[in-house]
Amino acid sequence: MISIGIIANPASGKDIRRLVSHATVIDNNEKINIVERVVLGAQALGVEKVYMMPDSYNMGYRVEDKLNICSELECEINVINMMRYDGIEDTLKAAEYMENANVGCIVTLGGDGTNRAVAKVIKNTPVITISTGTNNAYPAMMEGTVAGMAAAAVASDRFNKSLFVRKDKRIEIYKDNALKDIALIDAVISKDIFVGSKAIWDMENIEKIFVSRCHPASIGFSSIAGCKKIIFPDDDFGACIDINVDNGKVSAAVAAGVVVPISISEPTILDIDEEYEYTTRCRGTIALDGEREIQFSENQKYVFKITRNGPYHVNVKKALETAQLNGFFSI
Repeated sequence: MISIGIIANPASGKDIRRLVSHATVIDNNEKINIVERVVLGAQALGVEKVYMMPDSYNMGYRVEDKLNICSELECEINVINMMRYDGIEDTLKAAEYMENANVGCIVTLGGDGTNRAVAKVIKNTPVITISTGTNNAYPAMMEGTVAGMAAAAVASDRFNKSLFVRKDKRIEIYKDNALKDIALIDAVISKDIFVGSKAIWDMENIEKIFVSRCHPASIGFSSIAGCKKIIFPDDDFGACIDINVDNGKVSAAVAAGVVVPISISEPTILDIDEEYEYTTRCRGTIALDGEREIQFSENQKYVFKITRNGPYHVNVKKALETAQLNGFFSI
């Protein structure tokens, strides 16, 4: 049975950065519409079962009801029967369940934080990422129908996945030789003492930014580094930059509609698996993909390392091109 998973985060795009920028709001009703199109695109090309993460808005059940009412649902929708926490734990548990169920592909609706959570637990399942968050560098804006079609092509297992699936980089953070946490795009050392609302936006308290990739066309902390050095997902290196230093300024898009001058250093290039040791000078937090997660005290040692241990990420256009060249759409 060909199956895929869908993780739609009802909390994505609702953090405090919505109040301090001009970001687009994608509400849960629109997420339902996107999921409907993912399901319809996938089932049209052979997907027989769709696993969905349960959530407080009951998106899976609403999609099932709407498609049944209009007699368009042909595949089975299985909302995973699991304890719900209405937090990141739901994403972690759902992603783990889907991989154990051997789904052919997982489609995520969320931001960098949602995809970071998925990446923490999956090992082999390819992901297609649809952006419904705030400052998104990892997922992309795309039509749900196309995402569903690509997910069906991937899940069919008829093609050489190396043609359209890339093993992504990630930033690993170690303390006392133990892996503390990961980030997919950026890890930010901040003088903010408390995690609080998690989302980080105050540039004055930032000390360092580590990036696995960066480009001036992105939004958020990676765009700051990207104004000095462009690093692509395929490059076997990342970088570290110092912030608020007297070494020249760049104008960077730190949030939607917010372009500000920021003092930064020249990037320090970090090759794959190269270790960067950092000893804290005061109390603060480390934000991972835009959300404060790790609190630290003075004189603690952390090691930052960029690796190729990230998720298998599907290039949707290349997946569909490969499918077309191999007659996948012929009836």
